[in-house]
Amino acid sequence: MPFDHDTVVGFSKSFGLFYLVALSVIALVWTYWPSNKKGFDEAAKLPVLEEEDRPWRG
Repeated sequence: MPFDHDTVVGFSKSFGLFYLVALSVIALVWTYWPSNKKGFDEAAKLPVLEEEDRPWRG
């Protein structure tokens, strides 16, 4: 067998780390991209229904 358990675990940890770092960078770039500002501004102006954290009682 060419790969033992330690090799697979090491690869998985490294791949997971790089995957999450890349995903975070992509999310940050998308968030701060200038052309997305209009959409975020519109979402910020949406009405908030209620600030309470309890079930509605009629």
